[in-house]
Amino acid sequence: MAHVPVLVAMATCFNLSVIVGEIANFVAYIYAPAVLVTPLGALSIIVSAVLAHFLLKEKLQKMGMLGCLLCIVGSTVIVLHAPEEKSLSSVQEIWELAIQPAFLSYTASAIAVTLFLVLYCAPRHGQTNILVYTGICSIVGSLTVMSVKAVGIAIKLTLEGANQAFHFQAWVFAMVSVTCIIVQLNYLNMALDNFNTAVVSPIYYALFTSFTILASAIMFKDYSGQSISSIASELCGFITILSGTTILHSTREPDPPVVADLYTPLSPKVSWYIQGNSEPWKQEEDVSPLNLIAIIRQDHFK
Repeated sequence: MAHVPVLVAMATCFNLSVIVGEIANFVAYIYAPAVLVTPLGALSIIVSAVLAHFLLKEKLQKMGMLGCLLCIVGSTVIVLHAPEEKSLSSVQEIWELAIQPAFLSYTASAIAVTLFLVLYCAPRHGQTNILVYTGICSIVGSLTVMSVKAVGIAIKLTLEGANQAFHFQAWVFAMVSVTCIIVQLNYLNMALDNFNTAVVSPIYYALFTSFTILASAIMFKDYSGQSISSIASELCGFITILSGTTILHSTREPDPPVVADLYTPLSPKVSWYIQGNSEPWKQEEDVSPLNLIAIIRQDHFK
């Protein structure tokens, strides 16, 4: 009982850190392009690994340190070659970007693929193929980022004096954000329930970042005006981060196996021998505790 206040304090600090982190991530999408913010999410993996090494005594191996170094190098390359954020003066401008034919085609394709994965693949292969649940999270997550970025820009413009609450587009983006977040979190939890976290995390990071970069490039045209060398450098930086993330998670110690039958009552066995033709014959069967009591009483009162 003496450890209860400590556990409560740790849980409270964890929840507060998660809330602060999500708020900071939300603000980052307002002031920076998604092609810069999303890949830098790998830095949170490094922080988690370092904190686990010092606080939870989870040993960070040499290959894990190499993975952290690769994530830092890749993040630095992306920051140095990232495109600049384009200034938008109203949510209607964002709406015009969202209804352009190229992004509408991407949205329709994303919805079609998601429905196929949810309705056909998930019931049949969801618990055996890790790409089903992570694919749903990643595709829906790219739409989440686009809508969240639109909502964030609308809030920023409103705080600056240009009220965007009177535009129906802002509320459409808000509803899309809430819907996509619910779907994304639901299937992410399903992926974590059925597969090892060390496998889910790098796959989800790679797919989610790739789809988000693609969606942002189509909607906000982040790469327009950039040179081929800058785009190639960002691609190399992303591949470096992906390699570091994979190495870091592959060096994690596996979770201890859960003993499912630790508190499961064992069914007693009743054995008896029958002598016949000078050959003993043994019979065993599982019986419930109530039947065992009945057998004992019957034998006792004979």
